[in-house]
Formats: sequence, structure tokens, C-alpha cells
Amino acid sequence: MIRRCIVYSALAFVSTSVALAQDTSPFRPLSLTPASSVRTPTGRPGPDYWQQRADYRIQASLNPANHRLKGSETIRYQNNSPDQLSFLWMHIEPNMCAEGSVSNTLRQPPLVFLGAVFDFSCQGHVGGITLNRVAVEGSEARYQVYGTTMRIDLAHPIPAGGSATLDIAWEYTLPPYGMARMGREGSLYEVAQWYPRMAVYDDVRGWNHEPYIGAGEFYLEYGDFDVALTLPSEFVVTATGMLQNPEDVLTARQRDRLRRASTSAAPVAIITKAEAGKGAAGETKTWRFHADTVRDFAFAASPDYRWDATHWEDVLIQTFYRSKATKWEEAIEMSRASIKHFSERWSRYPYPHATTVEGPIEGMEYPMLTFVPDSPSREDLHWVLSHEFGHEWFPMLVGSNERLYPWMDEGFNTYIDLEGAARYFTGTEYGSSIQASPLTLYPDNAVPGEEQAMITPAAEQSNLFWSAYQKPALMLTLLREEVLGPERFDRAFKAYIQAWANRHPTPTDFFRIMRDGSGVNLDWFWRAWVYTPARLDQAIRSVETDASNQTTIDLANLEDMVMPAEVEISFADGTKEIVRLPVEMWNQGPQFRWTIPGVRRVNKVVLDPRAAYPDDDRTNNTWTRQ
Repeated sequence: MIRRCIVYSALAFVSTSVALAQDTSPFRPLSLTPASSVRTPTGRPGPDYWQQRADYRIQASLNPANHRLKGSETIRYQNNSPDQLSFLWMHIEPNMCAEGSVSNTLRQPPLVFLGAVFDFSCQGHVGGITLNRVAVEGSEARYQVYGTTMRIDLAHPIPAGGSATLDIAWEYTLPPYGMARMGREGSLYEVAQWYPRMAVYDDVRGWNHEPYIGAGEFYLEYGDFDVALTLPSEFVVTATGMLQNPEDVLTARQRDRLRRASTSAAPVAIITKAEAGKGAAGETKTWRFHADTVRDFAFAASPDYRWDATHWEDVLIQTFYRSKATKWEEAIEMSRASIKHFSERWSRYPYPHATTVEGPIEGMEYPMLTFVPDSPSREDLHWVLSHEFGHEWFPMLVGSNERLYPWMDEGFNTYIDLEGAARYFTGTEYGSSIQASPLTLYPDNAVPGEEQAMITPAAEQSNLFWSAYQKPALMLTLLREEVLGPERFDRAFKAYIQAWANRHPTPTDFFRIMRDGSGVNLDWFWRAWVYTPARLDQAIRSVETDASNQTTIDLANLEDMVMPAEVEISFADGTKEIVRLPVEMWNQGPQFRWTIPGVRRVNKVVLDPRAAYPDDDRTNNTWTRQ
């Protein structure tokens, strides 16, 4: 009996030891949301996948004399969920500038992204939205405003598969600068986050009603938009969606030029420099736009626009800018190159037009329409312009939750931007160095004790520039070039874009589809890069030659992150050999001994000879025979 107890105790000790070893192993499985018929084990939408839909009809007018915007909207909200909904949540983000708002109260300092400053305040402007009517199915609704969100209690719940029609009228004064997303400068207006919008109700979290305080952008339902915008007749307007009434708002010459641009690879000036600001004043014009299956709507307006246009395949590409923005004369070529590159490299551009507007906003994206400032150099202009167009894929097409997971839109977009910039500036120092910038930025941003995990929500990030933009770009670069290889990575990443076009992916879906498409279990990789601020320090412990002249290299992994290793061996006969060791070298723990085939004399060993990794201590990466 005593002997049996000893055996049982020994077994229990072994089991506990194994469990503890598994718990600390970098290769232990990630704890992910269980797969289902809604979101499958392959990371794709399943047969029971659903998402809500919101279609908008909006009429609005803008009075430049007092900067007052007045609007009314009809929203048809389709409940495709299996749940009955007794209340709805909406975003009313103009309240970010209201008295007592979180942002105005906290007076948070601006975020600095290298030379760009993103001030998520309203820069002293105080004023929120006035709701003149909130009705459901024609009857006044009970609602409560909580800062930038609004809850509407329904007299009659919306059943699964049912719908509801909302009618809302509102007005507010456009701020000179609104939370780094919209604003005005003189007679130029960039208008966004300007209408009450439905919050997302999904299968993962139910209602996603995180308040808007600046950092972290959008998570919105897809739908169709019909929008009518009334402004003084001298204003030229561009917006999400295709212009539906050019005969009412454009001159015959402008319409003819626009027709030519729609089939011309060379830029066509729709409004020339000489014509800009010469529009006939009168009363008002109403511009009508329609967009299919988009998650937002923005517009810009000015009487002083120059307007260039061209096309790529069947996409109309346009730039609107003021004459003082002289570098913008090249913006139409940059725009076409960006849309063409992203389309050919990753996925076809999904919308009928791609338009960018010059103005005071540092850089912001909406479906088919981006806001980009004038820039001090061609390189800066191209980077911001192309980056904002890259957002047409992430998150406009692949609709992730930016408030919770900014790395899934800003980071993915930054990653695809790097190659586009390198190609546009081929043959220049900038073009040859830009793809290395995330790694170059690592030492100054991945500061031990200060760096946060990428999974941290945007509003809680202290260095959003790093965690949401540059670090995920570095992560994907290393995943493609050092872990999977281009073929495996590209196949899986394209599958992700295709599977989640116009849908709502989560990190779990991305991880699973990358595993499915590449055939590689990457839990160890995501844990280090996304869920922790893990660090990498690969080292050469020793290099020893035995009596038979065989040489063994002792390698060590001194930090929490594991990665594959590349070793350059220099032999006494003057030859060199590169050896790539897969990440499985660390399966048995943080020490690995590798014996060099043959009996050649070794003079030098270098770990990570290309300096491809963000290795914390490179002084232990080289061994030289004394």
C-alpha cells in the first residue's frame, strides 16, 4: 500500500511538472475563442455567419456663413442576428467636442508620430450635436445620450430576421479642427463622423459601443448610402459614392473632361489652376451621391479646388487640392500608382472611385475618400497619400474593430505601404531604405518596461505609433521573410482578405486563417508579438571542436521571444556557409547545440548576419577564433 502511494505521488509529481513545463513553453497553444459554425476552425466565416446591415438615406446642408451643418437621415436597420433586440446603440461622435466630454475634460496631449502631430481634441472648440428628432417606425423614440453614444429603447423589439426604420434629424457647428479626423480651413471643409451612425452588434461581443475619445477609429456596419448635400453653388463637392447628378452641378466642359478622364491613363484637369476659385456664385446646389456596401460616408467641399482625374482599369482616380499645394500636381500619379500596386499585389480595389483631398487634416481615410495634407517633400506626400489609400483595404474592405485592434488595420496597412513606397521611389536612397524603417525604429520605441502589448485597445496605448503601426509592420515582415517564406505568407494573407471582405474579422480569425493557409502552427509567434511585449536575444554561448575536428555551436535564447535562427559560418579555407535553423530548434528549451557537418576548421560564427531581427544584444551574436 505504501509502495503504491509512492508510485501515485511520483506520477502526480511528474504530471504536475509536465503541466508546469507546458504552461511556460513558448509553443503552448493560444487560448482562443472556440470555433463554431459561425467562425470556423479555418478562420473563415461559417455557414451560420451573420452580421447586421444598416442602409442610410441622408439629406444635409452646410452653411459656410456660420459653419452650421443640418441633416436628417432614414436608417433601415436589418437584424440578421439570431437575437431579439429590445434596444439599439448608435455613435454620435460630434459630441466629442461637447462641454463635459471625456476628451474636453481630460485635455489629453496630442500623439506625435515622428514629425506628424495628431491632436485628438477639438482645440478649444466646445459644442456638440443637437438632436431635433429621433423616431422609430414613425413614432418618437425614447433615447438617452451618453457622451458619444446613444441608446434607443424600442417600443417593439426587433425579432431575429426583422428590421426597423429610424428617422433622425440633427444639427451642429463644424469645428475648425475636430479630433484629428475632420475640420475646416477658410472655405475648405473636410467633413467626417458627421451623422448618427449605428454601432456594430456582432456574434463576438454583442453591442460594440466603446465611446470615442480620439485614438481608435471605427467599427461600423456595412450598407448602402444615398446622400444629398446642399451647399452654395460656387462650392465643388467630392464624397464617398458616385456622383449621381453631374448635369445639375458640373459645367458641360467639366462633364466632358470627366468622361475623358474615365478612360485616360494620363491625368486630365477637370478644374484647371486658372479655373480654380472661379465658380459662379448663386444660391445653392445639391450634390447627390450613391455608394453600395460601405461602412461609412464622408465628404469634402471648397470653392477653390483644382481637380485632376485619371483611371486605372475601371476605377476613377481623383485628386482635389488648392493651388497653393504645389506638390499636389504629382498627387494624381501617386494615387494611380498606389491603387494599381495594392490591387495587383494583394486584392482588387473594391470601389468605383478612389479620391484624395488636400486640406488641414494630417491624414484620414473613409470609403473611396481620403484626407491628406500638403507636405514638405514628395516622400512625405506619397507616404501619407498611399497610406490613406491603403486603408481602403484595411479596414474599409476588411472590416476589423479599430477601437479594440488598431494593429489589424493600421499595422496591416503600414506593412503593405512599405513595399509600395519602395517601388514608387525605386533607385533612390529613400526607396532602398524605407522597408527597413520598422526595424530601425525598434530600439527607440520598444523600450523595456514601457512597451505595451499590441492587443491593448487603442485608447489605452501610450505609443500608438509603435504598437499600432510600426511594430505590426515589422511583425508581418519577419513572418513573411524569416518564418513562412513569401509563397506561404502571400497565399494565406490573400486568403484572409478574400474571406473577410465586407465582413468583421477578429484576431482569432486572422490567426486561424494564417495557420490554415500556411500549414504552420503560429501560436508561439502571435503570443510573443501580439499578446506580450516579449523581447528577443539570441546568443552564441560557445563554439567547440572535438578530437575528431567536428565543431559544435552552442546557441541560447535568452529572452521570452523565440524565432528561427540564421547562422553564418566562416571557414579557415576562406569559404562561408549560411545555415537557417527553424524555430523548432527551441522545442526542448532555450539551449540548442548544432554540429557543423564535416571536419572543416571554423574561424568565425555570426548569428543573424543580416541583422534582420530586433535582437536586444548583438554583442553576443559573434564568435571569432582567438
